[in-house]
Amino acid sequence: MVAEAVARNGDGEALVCGATRMTWREVAQRSAQIAAGFQKLGLQRGDRVAVLLGNRTEFVLTMLGAAHAGLVTVLLSTRQQKPEIAYVLTDCGAKLLIHEAALADRVPDTSDIPDVVHRIAVDDDPRLSHFSELADHAPLTGPVEVDEEDTAMILYTSGTTGRPKGAMLAHCTIIHSSMVFVSSLKLTAADRSIAAVPLGHVTGVVANIMTMVRSAGALIIMPEFKAAEYLKMAARERVTYTVMVPAMYNLCLLQPDFDSYDLSSWRIGGFGGAPMPIATIEKLAAKIPGLQLANCYGATETTSPSTMMPGAFVVSHIDSVGLPCPGATIIAVDAEGRELPRGAIGEIWIHGGSVIKGYWNNPKATAESFTAGFWHSGDLGSIDEENFVRVFDRQKDMINRGGLKIYSAEVESVLAGHPDVVESAIIAKPCPVLGERVHAVVVISNAVGAEVLRTWCAERLSDYKVPETMDLRTDPLPRNANGKVMKRQLRETLTAACGAADQVDVLPTNSSR
Repeated sequence: MVAEAVARNGDGEALVCGATRMTWREVAQRSAQIAAGFQKLGLQRGDRVAVLLGNRTEFVLTMLGAAHAGLVTVLLSTRQQKPEIAYVLTDCGAKLLIHEAALADRVPDTSDIPDVVHRIAVDDDPRLSHFSELADHAPLTGPVEVDEEDTAMILYTSGTTGRPKGAMLAHCTIIHSSMVFVSSLKLTAADRSIAAVPLGHVTGVVANIMTMVRSAGALIIMPEFKAAEYLKMAARERVTYTVMVPAMYNLCLLQPDFDSYDLSSWRIGGFGGAPMPIATIEKLAAKIPGLQLANCYGATETTSPSTMMPGAFVVSHIDSVGLPCPGATIIAVDAEGRELPRGAIGEIWIHGGSVIKGYWNNPKATAESFTAGFWHSGDLGSIDEENFVRVFDRQKDMINRGGLKIYSAEVESVLAGHPDVVESAIIAKPCPVLGERVHAVVVISNAVGAEVLRTWCAERLSDYKVPETMDLRTDPLPRNANGKVMKRQLRETLTAACGAADQVDVLPTNSSR
């Protein structure tokens, strides 16, 4: 795909980040040089390269260089803390870690990650960056041959048991997904996309990077999303396409100078991760008449999109996440795994060319989550007679914070490690901006403050997973006859408390409600 982009649009812009502008010819050349650098380090086909980088050109070049060398890229989040990073590096057996120089204090000690034999720091300051040691080589003449079903990337997703699982994205699933985006949205080499979401997320790596590779268009990289900066960049770079979570669109619309920007080139606004409020759809339609919204539903296990909403149906089918993407089969099943009739609510199962084969080094989790090529989404939904998919709720206790998904079991596991915590329950607190925020109901044995527990979590979890509000108590959590915590009751109590507080944004952290 990279070679095709060069053939079709070699002198066209490929990457824009700050003052850096690279053509597709330059991107191909640079990634081939990096591939040679990997070989000089002794890395061979199938070896894992871990990437702990923010949104920058080196992220894209490293990923493409690794593919050129037949290596597997393991994507880490810059929000992850040392214990999470150590687990992933150990589980995948990475031999090389490429990391932000500013995150050096989060890199585990050598004794904790014995498989990692090379580390390369990256920074805008050349005095701190060692990326040139990897990139300054004669380019590898041709890509290392791989099979289409070989793993190209591993993205770790939070597990319900508290241990992340490494989703294995194959070359063919990545290519299939990028083809779906390009064909469904009619993207061409003239399109210009802003990467405003983290590149290390499946949306960033597939919907942004690989989709632009497939279309030979331009990728404009934002180091981090800030609504005011996004609007400036979208207008200046004549952006045509982006994929963001609804909260990002809302934050853009809240900017007081929104109307002063010329966004007439913006024609496709993909969104996913959470429902788009009808009020937001109406505002965008009024302010950017040429913008076509496209709801996308998928997951890391489906290499991004499984459904996509045609623009003509966004308003008329506001309660739907769209139609199955080309090649995707989506069904609703009952508790025994039997397909349900149209309209009936059950667990959504997904099959198709973008669905992964399983989890790295985890046959048990793979067997539990896949049946005959169908991935069990854990979402409750239905498919109607016209094939429109609706998602109503999650079987798993998952929180959706502005598109970032948080498994309650993972946070509860961390809280359980504190000596003063007896038990805890993590539930979603409704939020008008982000959709949901993380709320913790914690049973404590000794007097301990909420900030102490928050600090405990912050040292062990990505920042967005840390509970923002807490209810500390000494009474046990409510349980049903089977001994399971009744989270529904806790949510109802929280909702009532929020109502009594006149929908205040932050509850007292030492509340004894």
